[in-house]
Amino acid sequence: MLDWNVVATVREGRYQEGFRLLRRFGQAARTDYFNLVVLQAEDGRQLLDDLLEEGGRDPECLKALSSVVPVFLRFTFQTPEDFEEKARQAVSEWLPQLWGKSFHLRMHRRGFKGKLSSLAEEQFLDHYLLQALQAGGEPGRISFDDPDVIIALETIGPRAGLSLWKREELGRYPLLHLD
Repeated sequence: MLDWNVVATVREGRYQEGFRLLRRFGQAARTDYFNLVVLQAEDGRQLLDDLLEEGGRDPECLKALSSVVPVFLRFTFQTPEDFEEKARQAVSEWLPQLWGKSFHLRMHRRGFKGKLSSLAEEQFLDHYLLQALQAGGEPGRISFDDPDVIIALETIGPRAGLSLWKREELGRYPLLHLD
């Protein structure tokens, strides 16, 4: 599988159209998962800007895409325990950006069915972050109503990627569709 840094979901019935569009912006690859494309892009935020610009020229072209989520931290894992340890280490890098902020983590899991639960892992990592922020004297809070930050966690089989998105970016990049 491609060493991806973007996960894109294509609308049903528009896979070829979405795949062709994404291929213009980086190395795209099919996956074993329905309507899911991975991409290796030079710069994830620039990709979103380029897609916005393309949509400004041709609004119809983006209708093939349901979501496009760049990731900035990546790791591989073999077991649920390995996943939790590496995910905890990864999100720890963003603690300073979460100080005093409202946030939540959203996980989209593909693979590891019956071994990883998206909801359980979201709660596990949210709880970990809350405890770490409290211990650091800069408490944050979980919010699903217009949070300051959303952390996206995408898994495809034994690979995971994470990205942090601030409220302004969530408004700027409608293709993120994190919630």
